[in-house]
Amino acid sequence: MLHRHLNHQRYTLAAIDDVISRGRWQDWAELRRAVLSDRSLLDKVERVCRPYVADPYAQRHHFWMHYAEKHRSAT
Repeated sequence: MLHRHLNHQRYTLAAIDDVISRGRWQDWAELRRAVLSDRSLLDKVERVCRPYVADPYAQRHHFWMHYAEKHRSAT
């Protein structure tokens, strides 16, 4: 995914937030593959999603927060 305000393709906090907020299915699949190969990204995903937990309309962030929690408990 090309990030509108980033000049790299690494999964920084800003890049993860961008993928979650405006990414498409393929972008999410790439993030999932990255998380499965590097479990430390789960920390970043949770860190990005945590501020949105109180917002019932931030469904994309809720999805990824639950995903990170489930996969953390599975490891």
